Amino acid sequence: MSVYLNGAFMPVEEAQVSVLDRGFLFGDGVYEVIPVYAGKPLRLEEHLQRLQQSLDAIQLDVTEDWPVLIADLIELNGAGNLSVYLQITRGAEAKRDHALPGTTIPTVFLMATPFTPVQELDQVSGIKAVTVVDNRWLQCFIKSICLQPNVLLKQQATQAGAQDAILIRDGFVTEAAAANVFVIKDEVIYTAPKNDLILGGITRDLVLELARTAGIECREEAPTEALLQCADEVWISSSTREIVPVTELDDKPVGDGQKGVVWYNTMQQYQAYKQQLIAG
Repeated sequence: MSVYLNGAFMPVEEAQVSVLDRGFLFGDGVYEVIPVYAGKPLRLEEHLQRLQQSLDAIQLDVTEDWPVLIADLIELNGAGNLSVYLQITRGAEAKRDHALPGTTIPTVFLMATPFTPVQELDQVSGIKAVTVVDNRWLQCFIKSICLQPNVLLKQQATQAGAQDAILIRDGFVTEAAAANVFVIKDEVIYTAPKNDLILGGITRDLVLELARTAGIECREEAPTEALLQCADEVWISSSTREIVPVTELDDKPVGDGQKGVVWYNTMQQYQAYKQQLIAG
């Protein structure tokens, strides 16, 4: 695997970061994940806009030609189906101090790992999820590398024998541990609005766009926990998982416990969009 680190491409085994890096010491950095299908990034511009939003939010200036770097990284790693990961920290050019240093040289790291995208809808299995209290901070729109709260929430799900956690804050659904959540009731899609309480996903936006194009009503309003518990369908979405149906929630079936018709139709639209991307 070839990676990029601070101005150079190299084998992953040769990549090294200082133990004084603020990403290591403070979790002071941001990241982005971009799915690549047959060498072609999905919604690259939107992903880079979100990356810039995160960089601006933590007051970190970075001047890189991201499209060129990403294209070169994809080519070096076989130009197939890849998950491109970018991580930028505030670097190691300062003493350990909570206050932001006056000047710093950011640490810029990119890697690309193979992944297997959805190809046949019949091969997609529904997952089990549990509801947990959303106890994270109030700036979730920043795609921060400080993911300890998300890790612990996902661990709650794992310990309960589930594959994911759906987060509840003050009686409303925010998102999952590492994904956005959609609640479907009477053929209407509900999902939390993009604000400080969620990380607005690029896949989330695409799902809404495709659903609306297909004539499905979508409401960007936080579903109540009560609506979640009586939903006909529940989905989660992320860049590399695409759209995953939740068929069991808190040890009870969601709807009839099967993948729903609205999910199936939306996923067909999503797969068609991917094929158009691949075809150019």
